[in-house]
Formats: sequence, C-alpha cells, structure tokens
Amino acid sequence: MSKFVFKKKFGQNFLKNQNIIDKIVDSIEPNEDDLIIEIGPGSGALTKKLKKYDATLIAFEIDLETKQYLDKLEDEKTQIIYQDFLTADILEILDKYNFTNLYIIGNLPYYITTPIIEHIIKLNLNVSSMVFMVQKEVADRFLSKPKSKNYGYMTVILNYWFNIEKIIDVDKKNFVPMPKVDSTVLRLSRKETLCVDYDKFDALVKDSFKFKRKTLNNNLKSYNRRELEIILNKHGYTLENRAEEIDLETFIDLTNNI
Repeated sequence: MSKFVFKKKFGQNFLKNQNIIDKIVDSIEPNEDDLIIEIGPGSGALTKKLKKYDATLIAFEIDLETKQYLDKLEDEKTQIIYQDFLTADILEILDKYNFTNLYIIGNLPYYITTPIIEHIIKLNLNVSSMVFMVQKEVADRFLSKPKSKNYGYMTVILNYWFNIEKIIDVDKKNFVPMPKVDSTVLRLSRKETLCVDYDKFDALVKDSFKFKRKTLNNNLKSYNRRELEIILNKHGYTLENRAEEIDLETFIDLTNNI
C-alpha cells in the first residue's frame, strides 16, 4: 500500500487492525447458500476474510486503482463490481443470483453513510443484517434514545426497520491515512415487518422533525389536531412535545390511527 494514492473525494481510510477486521467479519454468520454485499472494499482487507464463509460475495468499489488488489480475490463465488453502489442497479444484479439470506457489510465513507443506508431502505432489500463502520458521531445518533439531543428522523426510521447494536468503537489510529474522528462498528438486524403504511409513517416522522426545536403543534399543522392529541395523550404526550421526545411506538400508533 506504500504506493497507493488515497483519494479524499472517495473518503478513503483503510482499516489496518487485523483484530478489528476479524471482529467485523465475525459479526455476521452467513453460510454457503447466502449472499454478501460489501460496499467499498478498498484494498480487500475485509474481502479476504469474508471469503472464508464460502458465500457468494459481491463487492462494489468506485476506485479503479484498487483493481491491483481486488482482482486477485475474484473467483467463481467472488465478484468485484467497479461501480458506485448508489448508482448501480442493485436489484438487477441480485436477480442473477440464487441465495437464502442477504448480508451487507462495509467500512462506509463518512460523507455518504446516510445516503447509502437510505438507498438500501428505499430498495426494500430483504437483508438479514448489515454491519457498517461509521463515524462515531453518526453511530451515536443512530443509537440515541428519545429526549436526547442526537435523536432525530434517521434514528426513528432506522429503528423502524432494524435492531441496532454497537459491536465496537474504533480509534482513528487504526486507519491509514488516519482520519480526524473515531469510528464505531454497528450491526443492524432486520426486524419483523411492522403493520404500518411505511410511506405514511416516513412522511409523518419527517414532518414531525421538520423544525427540530419546534413542537408537534407547529410542525404538524396540516394534520388533524384532534386525532393527534387523542393518540399522543394515550402515550403520555401532547402536541406541545417536540419530535425528539416521541418514541417509535407512538409514531407507529399515530401512523396507524390518523
């Protein structure tokens, strides 16, 4: 890697600690009938270890310079696709494979962490679990609880779809080049489908957090106030509460009954 030119535009920070790499790889449990998507394999540090599962492995890499490392890892069950995960036709690609469970894993560039996760949700991939290395500040936001400053729209949306748990915090010294911030590895395990109109749910949560410091009374003016008040009262809230105080169950109840 001494001659590799790291590119800031791709958010490249390669993990060098083998113990942490092993912990990330061991946080999923696929078998040979499953499929793993890796986002941003870089030099292939995770890719090499993921091959031990003998599962079908598809890695999406945007930087063609990494071909010198990644092409060596390709075989009948491992494919490297040199394309941006966000622009690739993921559904068409997956349609070519037969598999039982889907896993997604990656050391995500900090600047596109949320867009990648939102893209996966939008595609409605039937993913069993996802393991991502993200900026620690982002992980804190995803793991936050109601009434905390980090609790927001993405917190609610992710907790609708997934059970979220922290695997390990990773000091910035474990990367080349060293980033300015520390990281956290998260595992997002798919929940059972909830009985709710998701588009309606998403719109309600988004509207509720539109102006984070304002109350629901201000943010949800286009909704039926009486209906909102009845359901909020049932959960111990009023329209004078802010969205950051409302838990997931209440948002789901609101969606199902207004």
